[in-house]
Amino acid sequence: MTLTLDGPLLLAGCGKMGGAMLAGWLKRGLAPADVVVQDPGPPPEVASLIAAHGILSKPVIAATDLARPPAVILVAVKPQVMDQVFPPLARLAGPGSLTLSVAAGRTIRGFEAHLPAASAVVRSIPNTPAAIGRGITVCVANAHVNAAQRDAVDALLSAIGEVGWVDDEALIDVATAVSGSGPAYVFLLAECLAEAGRRAGLDAALARRLADATVSGSGELLRLSGEDPARLRRNVTSPKGTTQAALDVLMREGGGMQDLMTEAVAAATKRSLELAN
Repeated sequence: MTLTLDGPLLLAGCGKMGGAMLAGWLKRGLAPADVVVQDPGPPPEVASLIAAHGILSKPVIAATDLARPPAVILVAVKPQVMDQVFPPLARLAGPGSLTLSVAAGRTIRGFEAHLPAASAVVRSIPNTPAAIGRGITVCVANAHVNAAQRDAVDALLSAIGEVGWVDDEALIDVATAVSGSGPAYVFLLAECLAEAGRRAGLDAALARRLADATVSGSGELLRLSGEDPARLRRNVTSPKGTTQAALDVLMREGGGMQDLMTEAVAAATKRSLELAN
């Protein structure tokens, strides 16, 4: 299905995440003329994509650059520059404009403070596998987002992976801790597995290769099989075998992997709340 919107899409911030989204939209048929990019310096590969499709891109977009108010203002800038970037963007919003944020640590209320009353706002948190179209984004909408705007968010964000919704904005902080920060946990697993192999005597390069292939292959098996991860774990585990010996360590009470992961997610959730306030 061709991606269409009821008006221009203003993309503020076209770095790695914004560039990945833009590439996904164009592949899905969004007309380049319907996209306007605000970014003072997109990465070279993204700048090439913008130029190849003749997309209007400027360091600052003014009302005169838009034929009409944007259907969507998608904010993909770093949180530390949000206070400088968003207020001028908010002045470009029309009565039917939707503000969609993919920036961490900024609440719906923070966006509403700069927008006209009853403006539609969606806050979302994607993750880095979005760069290869395999991300997952969790969203929450304010009370002014209508069904058509929610469908537009699904269409835009599904270009970079899966999309899920929560009704309580507080759960965005938990989603940030699980899926937003989660890729780092997986990469750490690969690091630790490789280092454990090296310490046990494997060549470092081979240990890294084994760990990387095991983590990525297992993830793909989980995705394609549709099986519960606990079942897949049990399928690998023979009673009193080598895997069971390792799992006895990883699953021990009072310091096993589940306890560590629960503590880690709680710490990330707490920090996400702190950054949003």
